[in-house]
Amino acid sequence: AGEPPRVLSGDLLFQGSIGRYDLPGASREDLFRSLKRLLTLPPQTEVYPGHGPPTTLALEAKTNPFLLGLEWET
Repeated sequence: AGEPPRVLSGDLLFQGSIGRYDLPGASREDLFRSLKRLLTLPPQTEVYPGHGPPTTLALEAKTNPFLLGLEWET
């Protein structure tokens, strides 16, 4: 049993939240396309956001209200 995968999410995904798409140059469509792409990683993936504490994709899939309705890619 090795180490879980890790990803630096920058301002894409935070513990309990997601990045903002209401800023100049931001796109809601691009943000959600990137979030869906992030969910192609294994659920145990550790996520290190640009701000705030680390989390896992599994925890965010269960508790992050902004991820409700997004499906894990299989």
